[in-house]
Amino acid sequence: MAESSRKSVVLGVTGGIAAYKAAQLTRDLQRHGIDVQVVMTEAARGMVTPATFQALSGKPVYTDMWDASVPDNMAHIELSRGKDAIVVAPATADFIAKLASGLADDLLSTLCLARECPLIVAPAMNRQMWQNAATRRNIDCLLRDGVAILGPTSGDQACGEVGMGRMLEAHEIAESVAGFLAPRLLAGARVLITAGPTFEPIDAVRGITNRSSGKMGYAIARAAADAGAKVTLISGPVSLTAPAGAALTRVGTAAEMFDAVKRNAARTDIYIGVAAVSDYRVAQPRKHKIKKTDRAQLELKLVPNPDILAWMAARSNPPFCVGFAAESRNLNAYADEKRRRKKVPLMVANLAQQAIGSDDNEVTLFDDKGSHKLPRAPKEVVARQLISHIARLYKPVSRKR
Repeated sequence: MAESSRKSVVLGVTGGIAAYKAAQLTRDLQRHGIDVQVVMTEAARGMVTPATFQALSGKPVYTDMWDASVPDNMAHIELSRGKDAIVVAPATADFIAKLASGLADDLLSTLCLARECPLIVAPAMNRQMWQNAATRRNIDCLLRDGVAILGPTSGDQACGEVGMGRMLEAHEIAESVAGFLAPRLLAGARVLITAGPTFEPIDAVRGITNRSSGKMGYAIARAAADAGAKVTLISGPVSLTAPAGAALTRVGTAAEMFDAVKRNAARTDIYIGVAAVSDYRVAQPRKHKIKKTDRAQLELKLVPNPDILAWMAARSNPPFCVGFAAESRNLNAYADEKRRRKKVPLMVANLAQQAIGSDDNEVTLFDDKGSHKLPRAPKEVVARQLISHIARLYKPVSRKR
């Protein structure tokens, strides 16, 4: 099942030292399923060669307003037509001043002036330049004109100083752009997501867990927030940053995750159980570390953990429930049986050995109409495809606010 419409942007690169990050940004935008057409200023060519961006984007790079290869020699008009946005990263203080004044003396500035699509700007400059009153006025002007500003942030700068003016990292810009372009398919819906593993203690230092990086759950949380949902993310122990727009609750054990889910259940419209919850826990975990001399013939009594998905689906007024099935074999049969047994409208299945820890995933969706296979793609792309499928199946119901 392909995405309904592939997005396309012009990536404008200006002559700041952060131009090298634009190469990674080209890749990261493509990972989000966004086509990239690069336009460079003359100053940018002194930082990174057009050949780099042509190799990464797979498209010719434009630098000249009078490029004869463009119909009617009007690159400043044609290149932005049909695009979903123009993204300028890095945007130098000089280029920001041009935008604020409406100057159009090269291809990129003219494209921005003649556009019919949104403009997104990622500033990058020395801290004194960022703090200068002229730059502050120019940024305020762009905001009043409806230009989206991403960053900057504080950090180490090429000049050796530290302060505000550092461009956001490429993946942060790509995530923001993808969110900006995403349709608001779940506007107003309250989405509860569990992600990551749980950890069931054996003693003070050891425990039982499942292999899970949390990447799929976090990507879904980001995609749901981008789709306009109010997202609550309940996460087991992972080394990931919470997506912007998601309220994060961190937990350790399955019992803690279950308690957090119960606290939010009545205020949930859509529940997506991505977490790899341990099926069992130790009946009586030791308070202190079990010493090696005590471990001969060690036996642990395991008791089942609560089935969070089944509990949520069995509520008298359940939310729209989405389960996940990570299998090592017989994927289709096991996943569909799990969906029917737990009585959930949608089950997402993948082979564990292909997904755990990877940045990509390949899943099959099971619902009342059958199975729908999504091709292998970055987890961010798979997450958006899943949210689109959920939006088509989800029917809002009256629920206590």
